[in-house]
Amino acid sequence: MDGGGLRLDMDVLDYGILVLYFVTVLGVGFAARRAIRTSVDFFLSGRSLPAWVTGLAFVSANLGALEIIGMAANGAQYGMMTLHYYWVGAVPAMVFLGIVMMPFYYGSRVRSVPEYLRLRFNRPTHLLNALSFAVAQVLIAGVNLYALALVMQALLGWPLWVAIVVGAAIVLAYITVGGLSGAIYNEVLQFFVILAGLIPITVIGLVKVGGVDGLMDAVRDSKLGEAGLHTWADTGSTANPLGAHWIGIVFGLGFVLSFGYWTTNFAEVQRALSARNMNAARRTPIIAAYPKLVIPVVTVIPGLIALVTVQGLGAETGGLQYNNAIPLLMRDLLPNGVLGVAVTGLIASFMAGMAANVSGFNTVFTYDIWQAYVHRDRSDEYYLRVGRLATVGGVVVGIGTAFIAAGFSNIMNYIQALFSLFNAPLFATFIIGMFWKRMSPTAGFLSLLSGTVASLATYLLYKGGVLAFNSDLEESFWGAGIAFVTVAVVAVVVTPLTRPKRDDELRGLVYGTGAIDLTADGLVGDTAWYRSPILLGGIVLLLSALLYLPVL
Repeated sequence: MDGGGLRLDMDVLDYGILVLYFVTVLGVGFAARRAIRTSVDFFLSGRSLPAWVTGLAFVSANLGALEIIGMAANGAQYGMMTLHYYWVGAVPAMVFLGIVMMPFYYGSRVRSVPEYLRLRFNRPTHLLNALSFAVAQVLIAGVNLYALALVMQALLGWPLWVAIVVGAAIVLAYITVGGLSGAIYNEVLQFFVILAGLIPITVIGLVKVGGVDGLMDAVRDSKLGEAGLHTWADTGSTANPLGAHWIGIVFGLGFVLSFGYWTTNFAEVQRALSARNMNAARRTPIIAAYPKLVIPVVTVIPGLIALVTVQGLGAETGGLQYNNAIPLLMRDLLPNGVLGVAVTGLIASFMAGMAANVSGFNTVFTYDIWQAYVHRDRSDEYYLRVGRLATVGGVVVGIGTAFIAAGFSNIMNYIQALFSLFNAPLFATFIIGMFWKRMSPTAGFLSLLSGTVASLATYLLYKGGVLAFNSDLEESFWGAGIAFVTVAVVAVVVTPLTRPKRDDELRGLVYGTGAIDLTADGLVGDTAWYRSPILLGGIVLLLSALLYLPVL
């Protein structure tokens, strides 16, 4: 099938499903409002949510444009090597966050990731991270909003500006009214709506191509060839669809980029901080890792189905860009009714991603910028008001940054470039500072700053033709690795020349300065074997390794 127009033949039933969803998410936001009395209720759900809710919200917050459109585009472009983003590039970092890092986050009672840096290092480090995080969140919110608008324009015929305004207005309404609880409970709902929308695409698509065996045969005959069916084959060189060496995959993606994203990205960590106690906070990312294992079935597999059923997919411009893999399948495969569910699921995914960015932005802006550096010692009601205004501001700026994303034919490449710039140096500063108590406050600031500059320089030199990489994604892997190494070198050089903090100032923030009590706030049932973060984490790591076996 050719690309032609992407316009979907939606009927009254399909639009009815979409309207019902919009009404429901707004209702959830207004229902959550009743529980908001303080700023902690608004920004962190009063730290009262059970682990299964925060766990599903944790994975749903990541199911935005990056995941649905970006991973399907990567499935079509790079084949099975896209699985690395899940089984190496997500699950190990999610387990590490739950077992190793959440005790420090949750135990120190910080309200955000930048606040941890202020306690561990100093105020300049705190401000640098708060500002860079705020910029990153509105940029990534713009990606989700632009992708949502693009899909609504292509599928429903809505003008781009109308789609952007409608999507932004609904997200703005339920977060401004319901705070983080409104976002989280909607993310749980959106998780199931997203799956309900994507599963029919996968099932009907597989039936169309003759099942899994038929799909594999078709991929072998496509431009990807046999290489599209393997994950680690030919990674001893860069002669593979991803154009990446296994060192870049393991160190750049599997360690720096993924640990940087999952362990220090406050838009994710915020969901765990809203859990009702330490055990629930630690289990949050580990519970999320289980659905993360199998999400490629509804993202990567449809990408491959699009590759073999849509003629000409992979054009630089127009309706046949890789980013349109999922919309093209929806157009070609789904009957009315099911089509409405799929469109709703797609829209839900963008809203979940944008809501995560906006709720992270409003918290950091209020606590880490406004309260810390502009107006201190005001009433709690004042900061609650600032948080709601920051939500409006974040969405408005997100509307502006939505058009920056328009310059990238593969949204995933843009997102990964942002991650290598903002998350990789932050993770390196974090992990060294968390395990090396001698690292000084000055070293923390200079390391974070120099790592960010090194990553930005790598990106600009690549775009300027000075440095050569096989693909945009390989540049992201190397940019992240260079940022990490830069942070480590600066930390080692600067620390001996500057004064560290005393042990008593670091208690509960750094390994080796006094144990954190993991059971002080325990609830009945927390000691049950199936609630052990270590056991749950070990099982999901084993499963991620076993899943590679059929596609090595």
